Amino acid sequence: MWKKTCYRIVVKVGTSTLTHDTGSLNLQSMERLIRVLADLSGYGHEVILVSSGAIAVGTAKLSLPERPKELRMKQAAAAVGQCRIMHIYDKLFSEYNRSVAQILLTGDDVDDPVRAEHLSNTFSALLEMGVIPVVNENDSVSSAEIETGRHKVLGDNDTLSAIVAKLCNADLLILLSDIDGLYEADPHTHPEAQLIHRVPALTPEILEMAGGAGTWRGTGGMATKLSAARIAMGAGCDMVITNGARMDDLYRIVAGEDIGTRFLASGREEH
Repeated sequence: MWKKTCYRIVVKVGTSTLTHDTGSLNLQSMERLIRVLADLSGYGHEVILVSSGAIAVGTAKLSLPERPKELRMKQAAAAVGQCRIMHIYDKLFSEYNRSVAQILLTGDDVDDPVRAEHLSNTFSALLEMGVIPVVNENDSVSSAEIETGRHKVLGDNDTLSAIVAKLCNADLLILLSDIDGLYEADPHTHPEAQLIHRVPALTPEILEMAGGAGTWRGTGGMATKLSAARIAMGAGCDMVITNGARMDDLYRIVAGEDIGTRFLASGREEH
C-alpha cells in the first residue's frame, strides 16, 4: 500500500468503453465512470480524465454510414463528437456537484517547453479549485491520432494520457480498456494464459507480449499501452491497465489492490 492518502490520478477511457458498437455514446457506462470519478474526487483525490471517442461519436451524431476515410471529414466528425461528449460530461458531473474543464492538445503543445509549462500550470490551477480536467487530442487541428505515427510526440490517447500524467506529476495512471490487463499470451487464442498483475520493469519478454490494435472504434492496442507505461514509469507514476466494464474496480486500484496489470514506477519497490 502507498503511504500517501490522496493521489493525483489520470484516468484514460477508451472509445470501446464510451460507445456502443453503433458509435453512439454508452450512457450507462459513462454514468458509472462519472459517479466513481466524482466520488474519488470527493474523497480528496485529484482526478484528470483523458477521454477518447470524438470521431466515433461524431460519426453517429452526423448519421454517417461509416467512419469517414478522408482526413478532413474525420476532423469534422471529431469536432461534432467532442462537443457532444463534453456536453454529456458537464451534465453528468454537475449532478454530483463537480465542475469540469475541457483541454484539447496537439503534439506541439506538449513538445514545446513553454507551452508544456503553461499546460502544467493550468492543470495545477484547475485541480487546486477542485475542477476535473477532461483531456483529448485536438483532432480538428492535429492529425496525430487520426493518422497514427505522423507525429513524434502523440499518436494515440494511451500515449497522450501518459504525457499528461508526466506533465501533472501524477501518482497513478489508469487505462480503462476492453481488456483485463496484460496476459502471458493472447487470451483469445490461448484461454489458459495467465493475467500478469505486477510488472516492475519493461523487459524484452514483456514487450514481446504486445499485440495489434483493438476494435474498429479505437486505435490503441497493447503496444501503445506498453509505450505509455514506459513514459509513466519513467516519470515516477504507476500505471494500471484494467477493464472499463467494471468501473467500481477503480476504488480497489487506487487502494493498491491487484486489479488488472500494474506497471510499477521506476525506483518504486514492488509491494
